[in-house]
Amino acid sequence: MNRFTIFGGSGFIGSHLVRELQQRGITDITIADIEAPNRGTMFKGTRYVHCDVREPIPANLISSPATVVNLAAVHRTPGHPDHEYFDTNVKGAQNITRFCEETGSTTLWFTSSIAVYGPTEEPKSESSILEPNSAYGKSKFEAEEIQRAWQAKAADRKLVITRPAVIFGRGENGNFTKLAKALKKGLFAYPGRNDTIKGCGYVEDLVASLFFMNDQPEASLLYNFCYPHQYTIKDICETFGKVAGYRKPLGTIPLPLMVNAARPFQLLNALGLKNGIHPARMYKLVKSTNIIPVELVKRGYPYRTDLEEGLRRWLADEPAGEFV
Repeated sequence: MNRFTIFGGSGFIGSHLVRELQQRGITDITIADIEAPNRGTMFKGTRYVHCDVREPIPANLISSPATVVNLAAVHRTPGHPDHEYFDTNVKGAQNITRFCEETGSTTLWFTSSIAVYGPTEEPKSESSILEPNSAYGKSKFEAEEIQRAWQAKAADRKLVITRPAVIFGRGENGNFTKLAKALKKGLFAYPGRNDTIKGCGYVEDLVASLFFMNDQPEASLLYNFCYPHQYTIKDICETFGKVAGYRKPLGTIPLPLMVNAARPFQLLNALGLKNGIHPARMYKLVKSTNIIPVELVKRGYPYRTDLEEGLRRWLADEPAGEFV
């Protein structure tokens, strides 16, 4: 645990993992990514090597075995042709496990996704049936299987797989950031309903949970990551208001109205005028991600935050002192 190689480590989760490693006194950290990290304070002291996980990874990328972390992924959905999810997520798992074998690295951490469960209002635990209905979810499931097969080949191998729900924090630039922007401008309205459950968690807790699960005795571990409390979109909006003083949502707008309003933006996307508005995303907004972190709760994982504390830490972590 004194040497880490992080594939896809230049991004959001990677930056927070690097900071946690450094706080734990670990300084031998290699970032292997197709893009170089922003050399701010969070990546200070790390080594960067260019790496495309879709291609075979040379064993001499590192000089000795390491704890390997697989964060490399194509994940934005919709947003990519189906084959791109498999090219990166599946081929990446194949190449990273081959790299582990060739370098003698026996510990592997992998961030999968709750997309392997498929959309449902019913609560999903680690033992729930997997019904992925998207290329992203299917590719993540295949990647899990590849890495489980790697672990099963030798008794000294350790595999930790986490299935995170929506993760927020500095550098996220995703669902929570978009919500913060809309609330700040007073332009957010609940799409169709305000009781949609959105499993979520602060990135600092996600990173800490990986270390916690790595310390468990089993050689192969799988767990959901989110807060044990089932927060709704209304809870999240109200907590943003409490922490940052943002205005309340405008109310609830019928979903068909929002979907129809999004269709012209879909046409603009097709014409090359990229924007983040898409009817498929409107439908996602009204679907619950009702995820239950049974394994973490059962094992007594000591969450560092709840939703309010997580948002407060995120706000304090931003250099400008604002979410957006």
